[in-house]
Amino acid sequence: MKPVVALFFGGRSPEHDVSVVSARGIVEHLDRSRWELVLVGIDRRGAAWAGGEEMLEADVGTRGTRVRLPSDPQDRCLREAVGGEPCSPPLDVIFPVIHGWGGEDGKLQGLAAWAGIPCVGAGVLGSALAMDKDRARRLLAAEGLPVVRDAVFSGEQARDAEAIARAVEDLGWPLFVKPARSGSSVGISRVDGPEALAGAIAEAGHWDGKIVLEAAVNDPREIEIAVLGHREPEVSVAGEIEPHGAFYDYRAKYEDAESKLIIPAPLPGEVLRELRSYAVRAFVALELQGMARVDFLLERSTGKIVLNEVNTVPGFTPISMYPRLWQASGLDFSALLDRLLELATDGAEGH
Repeated sequence: MKPVVALFFGGRSPEHDVSVVSARGIVEHLDRSRWELVLVGIDRRGAAWAGGEEMLEADVGTRGTRVRLPSDPQDRCLREAVGGEPCSPPLDVIFPVIHGWGGEDGKLQGLAAWAGIPCVGAGVLGSALAMDKDRARRLLAAEGLPVVRDAVFSGEQARDAEAIARAVEDLGWPLFVKPARSGSSVGISRVDGPEALAGAIAEAGHWDGKIVLEAAVNDPREIEIAVLGHREPEVSVAGEIEPHGAFYDYRAKYEDAESKLIIPAPLPGEVLRELRSYAVRAFVALELQGMARVDFLLERSTGKIVLNEVNTVPGFTPISMYPRLWQASGLDFSALLDRLLELATDGAEGH
């Protein structure tokens, strides 16, 4: 019998719609001769629904069967929410493409571990660490990796005008204001002067109780590298993003066709080797598994490298960097999915 893959998508985060597009990409490229597929959509309220591919063509929760997720290693089936009857074969592996809260922060990974089901990608610890820009950077800096200069504020601290002013004096203008635990550039603002700072802090605070003020890198190139594996991870060629706007925001990532993706990125060999080394070191330091996309900023005038962030559930949309970087490295979309599922089902450490 073919292993049963449960593809989890949707979710309660603001990246819900992007997740649905990622799920479509995986459905299109998954080798059905090797894997049996079960779709599990999480609606915007957090309820789970199971069904066929028609779920990807409508709002999650309007098609399919409301289900309860597995919670017992002896019973890995999805069950009807009303009545409790099994409505899927036992699940062999979970493939999460829920971006942001609930899918990328360790919660879904914890559910999978509790139910005894292998999960593609990072485990609970790595997911939670990478999702939190503050905690991830502290750890990466301790490992000697070059990270963005920042200042972090939680709760009441973000309303301390004097503390904010001291941070701004240290970081300088322009700067970026971000939610500490969000992805896809949700809630991020570039701030060029004091008149826009309060609004940017309020916007970031709307998405997360902890916010980050970051020093801007002068005239940066945006470089991304894909990582695949576990104890001896592989790295892809580098890709470069030329955003159409001031920076690579949510609209540029998913709605603006004028942003350019350059693969492979034109880089000197020494710089590429350094970037790839940093990507592997970050992957290992955060105790990641399976997959990650590591994002860098490269200052044009000095060549200075800054590690911006690590994404443990990268996009799988038609324009997403992660599958495109691997395709340029000799691994097509279908083969990439096979590798990720094999890594999960081969008993990765921590799953």
